[in-house]
Amino acid sequence: MSTSAPFVRFEHRDGVALGIGEARPRLSWSAPTGAVQVAYELAWHITSPDGIVVDQGAAVVEDDARVLVPWPAAPLPSRARAAVRVRLRDAEGVWGEWSEDAVAERALDAADWEALLIGPAVESEDGDRRPPLLRADFTVPGAVKSARLHLTAHGLVRAEVNGARTTEDTLLPGWTPYQDRLRVHVHDVTDLVRTGANAIGIALADGWYRGRFGFEGGTSDIYGSHIGALVQLEIETDQGSVVVASDGGWRTAPGPLDHASLYDGERYDARFRPKGWSDPGFDDESWDAVVVHDLDKAALSAPDGAPVRCTEELHPVSVTADGDGWLIDYGQNHAGRPRLSLPALPAGTVVTVRHAEVLQDGTLCVRPLREAPSVDQVVSAGEPLVWEPDFTIHGYRYAHLSGIPAKPEPGTIVSRVLHTDMRRIGWFECSDPELNRLHENVRWSLRSNFVDIPTDCPQRDERLGWTGDIQAFAPTAAFLYDVQGMLVDWLRTLSSEQERFGHVPVYVPWIPGGAFWRPWQDIAGWGDAATLVPLALYQASGDAGILARQYPSAKGWVDHVEGLAGESRVWDEGLQLGDWLDPTAPPENPMEAVTDPHLVATAYFARSAAALAEMATVLGLTEDAERYAALAAEVRAAFIARYRVDEAGAQDASADTQTAYALAIAFDIVTDADARARIGDRLAQLVRDSGYTVATGFAGTPLVTWALSATGHVDVAYGLLQSHEAPSWLSTIDRGATTIWERWDSMLESGDVNPGDMTSFNHYALGSVADWMHRVIGGLAPAEPGYRRLRIAPRPGGTLTRATVRHLTPFGPAEVAWTLDDATLTVAFEVPAGTSADVDIPGAPRAVAGPGYHEVVVAREDFDRAGHESSVPLPA
Repeated sequence: MSTSAPFVRFEHRDGVALGIGEARPRLSWSAPTGAVQVAYELAWHITSPDGIVVDQGAAVVEDDARVLVPWPAAPLPSRARAAVRVRLRDAEGVWGEWSEDAVAERALDAADWEALLIGPAVESEDGDRRPPLLRADFTVPGAVKSARLHLTAHGLVRAEVNGARTTEDTLLPGWTPYQDRLRVHVHDVTDLVRTGANAIGIALADGWYRGRFGFEGGTSDIYGSHIGALVQLEIETDQGSVVVASDGGWRTAPGPLDHASLYDGERYDARFRPKGWSDPGFDDESWDAVVVHDLDKAALSAPDGAPVRCTEELHPVSVTADGDGWLIDYGQNHAGRPRLSLPALPAGTVVTVRHAEVLQDGTLCVRPLREAPSVDQVVSAGEPLVWEPDFTIHGYRYAHLSGIPAKPEPGTIVSRVLHTDMRRIGWFECSDPELNRLHENVRWSLRSNFVDIPTDCPQRDERLGWTGDIQAFAPTAAFLYDVQGMLVDWLRTLSSEQERFGHVPVYVPWIPGGAFWRPWQDIAGWGDAATLVPLALYQASGDAGILARQYPSAKGWVDHVEGLAGESRVWDEGLQLGDWLDPTAPPENPMEAVTDPHLVATAYFARSAAALAEMATVLGLTEDAERYAALAAEVRAAFIARYRVDEAGAQDASADTQTAYALAIAFDIVTDADARARIGDRLAQLVRDSGYTVATGFAGTPLVTWALSATGHVDVAYGLLQSHEAPSWLSTIDRGATTIWERWDSMLESGDVNPGDMTSFNHYALGSVADWMHRVIGGLAPAEPGYRRLRIAPRPGGTLTRATVRHLTPFGPAEVAWTLDDATLTVAFEVPAGTSADVDIPGAPRAVAGPGYHEVVVAREDFDRAGHESSVPLPA
């Protein structure tokens, strides 16, 4: 056994897990490379906040399991602290060393809350309501042993104890349907609380709760007209416990923010910052008493995912004079906000930062922002100041800075990149620098739009959790980052909104959708997120618990669509978005695609029915598995009979499209081998006839390269991926893209921005091709859910001479690296401990490989003979 120790995790969390909701959290751990685990020993030590031992013990289990292993101890009571460690035994009976303790603390139960939801009593009825501050003094007798701050809000909240922020986490408590679920965040503030006099301060802002948000000017007070904080600080001392809870005795006053809006930005007036307001002894006599708001504490919930944090700082790559200020280029489109380091400017000086994704005629192009101005301002108090907005976020590459007397020095302004703090677990690199740039664009769009929920875009007056976008992108996301916790949390929201409306809305959480969008619209490809996102997470993690929790939602969606389609099994009525943003669609009508939208709807019906059957099989629901497998077969037969795609070109033109054939192949609708070969050939011909340009929108783009490679046309898939002819992925690179665009022509070839009012330069959906890059170019995929068995099947092609793909599977790192020259194809790969791999390399015998490093060398002529005709299985 290797001497390297394992690393233990609770559920899908990294590091110390404070405030978890599970009483019986599952455990996972790493294993040393090359190690063979035949048994494990878990040891646990569970204490109450005052240090009393609640439970302790150890157990040896003869098993090689180490991913999401059941909790070994008694259920955790609220507030309990659990320390767990593990060691492993190999086949020779040798025990490895113990891991470090992994630590988790259970959240409060509803009955544990003493705090009340409090906020300001009087606010302006006209215009902006100034974000308030709240505060209270408290005294701690004795030496502090530990302190935990339990915090949530209606609105956005930031806490300070004794003048110091309690966390760098931001945009708390995030966005959920607050009436159903309000997340509570827990901070370890032991180092901030001291013996004697203390103070706690709370800053609030409107956020999603009551701020202007949504289409056509937006809607305010979506969830309520008040804002308020729920605060419970629990302190353990050598003289007992102290609880500081928000109540009617706290004081409140307007803070230094004139306004704080997710769309508009922030205006901070440093002249009105009450110095020392969160320190003990501050004179708050002139402040107002707070009022108490109603709160159903049954809605309080622990978050499943990590919070939003700054994960990187971008420095300007250029600063140039522009009108009354300075144009700043950060070199990368992203989601974030500025941090300014300002000298002592005359009191009252206004410094303004405006933001945009692109330039038009050499200056900021703000038209695509629609009604989200994205402007931050700071008013000087006559002193040096370092300032960053707290309660807003923007999507941008460029900024315009005005109000300073001279060109900003290096470090004066930086951009703080913000997103949910997910661990990166996937990498790809190849010999084509433009494909590498494309892959980075995909990754940056993921980071920009995984901001508490999976949004469509980070910049304009939208930023909603569109179900269709994440349905297409979930497999790609789950390879690149550990998105399990965040997306599991979002799926809770999908389920609750589905229960509330009886439908799966096109975006969740649901908010008023202007003149067009309604929560009861049944849209294929969007509602199918109920089935396909849980299944993608299960394939990536092996976590059947996700399927169990989401099964009622998935079943509800499929049953609902079955009713809509009726006995014909063809979903051919009602509004459908179809192949949304087909490149032929005019700017004013993104639904105007060449593929019949009801063909798309029926294909998704078949796919979701089959997905539900798979979920039922995993969960042991035999009758459901048989029923939905039969339903899927009926829908497939109805699809073929109605649209005759198996005839490959003989049917109506709206079914003779790249998207129609991609759906029929990738969703396994056409299963007859001869028919699949015919439509694969027809799809390849359509791509060639288009000059290797993309002719697909949201429905077809995630699938077209898969459909080509699954039917023996890997070379055509490479031709499509590496094409520079617009519309194509690389043509956007040629026009300067650093993220994935919403439309293939978000920027026209002339360099002008698309004239439509729906133009974003940071949408991840069309970047779903990265899943194909990982699995087919790189050649790494799960052959079983959670990578318990891997598939090593690279398909070199196009102009590439090498590629490397790496993924941190639940069992450890897996990697494939290949090089191709005139003489040989060399494929080196690493298989994690506790797994095996099915190896399928063109020109070499198929094989099964065990854990460790392997290398296969194939003569170039053998590869050429086998590689050009080989197909690639579709992802599970």
